[in-house]
Amino acid sequence: MKQCLIVDDSSSIRKVANRILMDFGYETREAANSEQALKLCAEQMPDFIIVDWQIPDADSNKMMNEIRGLTGGDKPTIIYCTLENDPMQMAAAMRHGANGHLMKPFDRESLTRSMDSVGLL
Repeated sequence: MKQCLIVDDSSSIRKVANRILMDFGYETREAANSEQALKLCAEQMPDFIIVDWQIPDADSNKMMNEIRGLTGGDKPTIIYCTLENDPMQMAAAMRHGANGHLMKPFDRESLTRSMDSVGLL
């Protein structure tokens, strides 16, 4: 079964993503901050990661760089999740390891589109 790590400080966002991803056959794990996310990635690198753009304890770009630097860090598809439709922000995230983006708030349709755009569906 494919695994997804959902990194967001909002439990409701993690819950929505979890419910949708389980319907797509993903086993999900959740992290509320970058420390938890990096620990989970070091233990077992997921196939897919959703990263909140504004993580309270770290810079998301730095965290994506750290994930990419871990053993197997080149493996996961990373989609960053943001409230802002800022092309500069999107370009920076891509330079730091993101494969795609997702606008908040999201629903099943928008998550499906994002996943499809990076080849996950």
